[in-house]
Amino acid sequence: MPGPLPQSVRWSVWCWLAAVACGVLEALLNAVTNPDYGVAVQLSIRAVVYVLVTVLIVRLRKGERWVRLALTVLLGVVGVASLLAEPISWLIGGGVPATFLAAADGPTLAVVALRAIHVVAVVGGLVLMYSPSANRFFR
Repeated sequence: MPGPLPQSVRWSVWCWLAAVACGVLEALLNAVTNPDYGVAVQLSIRAVVYVLVTVLIVRLRKGERWVRLALTVLLGVVGVASLLAEPISWLIGGGVPATFLAAADGPTLAVVALRAIHVVAVVGGLVLMYSPSANRFFR
């Protein structure tokens, strides 16, 4: 049984929950504003994923090492790759951020902001989850 919950793990949990919240908000915003979004399929898949990930995040507080590894792989690697694949391929294809942002409407700017906050929250969750105090907790 691990000892008391370190602040680093507590803050990691909050970062992970913030990342999930950003994902939920982005999905809802896309569902409302993007006619090509495929609402039924997208929201169904995302709902299942977000519920399962939230269960893992809550279990992180128990000091279960497999949960930390699962979050690292699922959200830290696969999740970040999925968040960054589209913007990176767009940049490689010659996209110009200033031009894009100048022409973007409100919902698009909101999605961009949510995506940026989402990535920062995931990175924060990862860093905090592997801090020295967290490492001692997960032993």
